[in-house]
Amino acid sequence: MSTQRICLFPGTFDPITLGHVDIIERSLDLFDKFIIGIGHNAKKTPLFSPEDRLQWISDLFKDNPKVETILYEGLTIDCCKKVGANFILRGIRYVSDFEYEKSIADMNKSIEPSIETFFLTCSPEFSSVASTLIRDVYVNGGDVRKYLPEPVIKSLYPFEGSLK
Repeated sequence: MSTQRICLFPGTFDPITLGHVDIIERSLDLFDKFIIGIGHNAKKTPLFSPEDRLQWISDLFKDNPKVETILYEGLTIDCCKKVGANFILRGIRYVSDFEYEKSIADMNKSIEPSIETFFLTCSPEFSSVASTLIRDVYVNGGDVRKYLPEPVIKSLYPFEGSLK
């Protein structure tokens, strides 16, 4: 009996960037179902509402029946159990990301040994794209369209559109 490969890709996605999209698109074929989980992180104060972030991601992947987007609070490992995910995917840009993410993966593994965490490095052109930097540039009047997918651009720049 084969088990369905269900993956949770957790994050705050504040906002979702082309770096996130790169990780998602490159990993879709690895899983039968792909759940993008917008988590509430008590250590972060988001700029954009959970509803906006959910809408952007839902719009981005509306044509892919394999992708689902959810909001969740609490431990990511508990969210996995709730949605039946047996894999967690995390994107890695730098060595420092790996060190931080590995400590979380180790804790998750100790809590629930049946759930595996996978790390996928981002494509080189996205290694400097971080939501934190995007937010900082945006709130200070900078143009961040080249780092964002179309649904986010349309929302943040309704009268200017994309750079295309």
